Amino acid sequence: MKLVPLEDRVVLKLMEKEEKTQSGIVLPDTAKEKPSKATVLAAGPGKYDETGKLIPMPVKVGDIVVFAKYAGTEVKVDGEDYLVLRASDLLAILDESKKSEPKKK
Repeated sequence: MKLVPLEDRVVLKLMEKEEKTQSGIVLPDTAKEKPSKATVLAAGPGKYDETGKLIPMPVKVGDIVVFAKYAGTEVKVDGEDYLVLRASDLLAILDESKKSEPKKK
């Protein structure tokens, strides 16, 4: 990868959102919302606190994350679109292994 994030920044590849509504209506590009889920492609080393101690990154390459809707900066490299943002703009890590199970009665 040509993008190497600095400090507490991450490089994300956006996950495409569904292009149809639940009722089957196809949405034009102008009506689509920016996706808020992405895959982490690269993560910086972390940020140093006031005492000089390195605070490690909360995410690693390959994590699927949810981020704030208008966070980050969109960057295009070799025809590919990426999003670069700070770790503090990440809201959650999606853990696919912990899918919700139906409640037992």
